[in-house]
Amino acid sequence: MSTLSGATTSIIRIAAALLLNANGQTLLVRKRGTTAFMQPGGKIEAHELPVHALARELEEELDLQIDPAQATFLGQFSAPAANEPGFVVQADIFQLTINADVSPAAEIEEVIWIDPATDGDVVLAPLTRDVILPFYRASLTAIA
Repeated sequence: MSTLSGATTSIIRIAAALLLNANGQTLLVRKRGTTAFMQPGGKIEAHELPVHALARELEEELDLQIDPAQATFLGQFSAPAANEPGFVVQADIFQLTINADVSPAAEIEEVIWIDPATDGDVVLAPLTRDVILPFYRASLTAIA
């Protein structure tokens, strides 16, 4: 628990992926019973390194096996949780380029590929909309 402006905020620690394909699109997922799309990933267990939590979650949720050594750590980012009112997600974000098919599994109902330069005309989780996509867009313009 941390205190922001006198209010108690609960933190959810997650590892998430900025998954890219060869066309430069990024993969977003939507959990069953929710409306917001977000980066794939999930909660970090007490005994796990963030990159290993990410590998486990990607396998559980998307039937995607990754080599943790191929994941590039982008940083730790925070935003209001999309589906847990009063909570903040603190996410260790990793970038990966994949060329494998993915399919929704576990609690994931839908997966979409979007151009990261746009919002994909879908509802986005705060972390994706306000932090990860703008961060990624800034990195693209810095390279160009």
